[in-house]
Amino acid sequence: MTDIDSTRSAFRESLIEHAFISAVLQEAWRRRMVIDVLRPEVDSGVDVVFECDAVIRHVQLKSTRAGSKVARYNINTSLAARPSGAVVLIESEDDAGQLRLKYRFFGGAPGKPLSLEGFKTAKHSKGNAEGVKLERPGLRVVPAGQFKRVSDITALVDLLFGSWNLSTDRERINGWASRSL
Repeated sequence: MTDIDSTRSAFRESLIEHAFISAVLQEAWRRRMVIDVLRPEVDSGVDVVFECDAVIRHVQLKSTRAGSKVARYNINTSLAARPSGAVVLIESEDDAGQLRLKYRFFGGAPGKPLSLEGFKTAKHSKGNAEGVKLERPGLRVVPAGQFKRVSDITALVDLLFGSWNLSTDRERINGWASRSL
């Protein structure tokens, strides 16, 4: 990690989030899909909400650097109560000043809830006055191995919204073409 990474981490996090949303929207444009993007004003465990046709995805974003050894991620339990909750892990790599993103996905099929059953409750990283690390009931610890590696943004958009075939999904495409923006 370079010095600029540690001193401008909020900038880097925002850059990665914007690059991700841009990649999703570019893929949607290519497919003739319209995806609405909503961003919460308060921290409720959801970083971005995507809506496309009947699919609403409440998404928590996690980011890491390529090659990171992070073995687990704390996931907000509010995602399990939302329609089609999901987590996208974004692995970033700086390639000569150009940000390269790879993705992992944790969630169910479009329209299906996210299941956090069986995962351990997260604990605070620091102990209280007695040195006890108390549980954080709103978070579950999900091992990195539970995240599905995704080949590219096309495959990720398939996981988020289902696959669209430009030659056979005429109704969806016609609905998109007639929708005013």
